[in-house]
Amino acid sequence: MAERQIAGLGGAGPTEEETRRLLAHVVGLAGKASPKVCVVPTAAADDAASVLRLYGLLPEEACASYLPFFPWPPDDLRRIVLDQDVIFVGGGNTANALAIWRVHGFDEILREAWEAGIVLTGWSAGMICWFEAGVTDSFGPQLEGMRDGLGFLAGSACPHYDGEELRRPVYTRLVAEGFPPGVAADDGIGIRYTGTELAEVVSVREGAGAYRVDADGEEPLPVRLLG
Repeated sequence: MAERQIAGLGGAGPTEEETRRLLAHVVGLAGKASPKVCVVPTAAADDAASVLRLYGLLPEEACASYLPFFPWPPDDLRRIVLDQDVIFVGGGNTANALAIWRVHGFDEILREAWEAGIVLTGWSAGMICWFEAGVTDSFGPQLEGMRDGLGFLAGSACPHYDGEELRRPVYTRLVAEGFPPGVAADDGIGIRYTGTELAEVVSVREGAGAYRVDADGEEPLPVRLLG
């Protein structure tokens, strides 16, 4: 059976060089000389500029493509997805992306891809979508808890833990009030799961962290700094 991998990223690094290192790490998880990386920008309404920016940050050896859902997805959606080595989900409106994916059966195709050993990754919306629940601004500028994730990974997730002022207080309050416990990641952090178990946390900057968060508070996770 192929190894199932999900790498949730708390957010891009503060600099372009740090972001490149973070993306090189997650693309490298595929273990291919020329990995095929498919960008899924649904959460940003297929924004072309965000896709082009990401193309410019991916490793040179990556064979990049993107998967549109507007005005509709391609007829051979399943074949395209299962032909990839890495699926990268960009940031934006998580709730909207999940709704669109489910209408077209993409949620089931993503599970099939995961079980086939294709690396699933992404930042912001592309981090929390894999979990049962997450903290999101999908419903307005305020942050809210959402319990409608894909559920490949148990519990909840919160990206941008140090990058947005309200993320930490809102997430810790929600969990203290009964929201599913989970993990939080600062910008520049990658949290990798093999199967459904947390395997490693990596960072591209000194001082960035990741945490387990439950009703009793937060506990720092060991972090490996990428060179």
